Amino acid sequence: MTAETSRYADFDSLQEQAATLRREGLSLRQIRDRLKVYNNDLLHRLVKGEPPPEWTKRPNVKDDLRSRARELRLQGWTYDRIQVELGCSRSSISLWVRDLPKPEPQYTEEERRARMNAGLARLRATRDAERQETKRLARESVGSLSERELFFAGVALYWAEGAKDKTYRRSESLQFINSDPNVIALYLRWLDLLGVTPDRLHFRISIHESADVAEAERFWAELAGVDRSTFQKATLKRHNPRTVRKNTAKSYRGCLVIYVTGSAELYRRMEGAWYGIVEAAGAQG
Repeated sequence: MTAETSRYADFDSLQEQAATLRREGLSLRQIRDRLKVYNNDLLHRLVKGEPPPEWTKRPNVKDDLRSRARELRLQGWTYDRIQVELGCSRSSISLWVRDLPKPEPQYTEEERRARMNAGLARLRATRDAERQETKRLARESVGSLSERELFFAGVALYWAEGAKDKTYRRSESLQFINSDPNVIALYLRWLDLLGVTPDRLHFRISIHESADVAEAERFWAELAGVDRSTFQKATLKRHNPRTVRKNTAKSYRGCLVIYVTGSAELYRRMEGAWYGIVEAAGAQG
């Protein structure tokens, strides 16, 4: 019989001692040191069937989450609310509380829809506030414009919205049309910068035939600072019955057309400046 076999020959005696120590609250390490049993397999066999003392158990975080999830579910919380509150997965919550009765709906369908709409309204309001704040900061960052900056802004504006000279149709003159009052106001300010006097300006509106022509002319005349009587005859757009118009609100005032007489030289300056901007920006194709 070897020394190792001799040491563990009386298995029943060792098992009885190990069980007693286990019941007294000793850990495996303490039992090992007390009985001088350093074979882990044998040590586990000696204490088999004896539960470890509570103090040796590692705390399980999920046990606390499970307990809290069940508590909230019994209070009538939905899976989504519990998930937000505890920060655990929906699948875990479902597993923990599936034996509990489904809570009664807290709200009627009408109340639920009203709460949802109220939430959407708050979300839209928040996003609109963020949108307006971004615009405000951008607007304030512009500050004042120098005459040079205003000139370039007007050149880009005209090239985007004004009439252009074509090789197949020579029309070197400033002719501009737009429906946005702010665009029109900026364009008129640009013409003033170029030294265009009011007597060289001719106005006409282009508008749908069903609109209030007189009211539109009054609006544009006031914006341009001229008398309505100076306006040329309006161009009326005929109604196509197959077309569903969306510009039918009271704010619809058609487009204002602005002609500048004797403006060939100004047109050439504008076009030349435009291509200068393109070259300076390195954007020429």
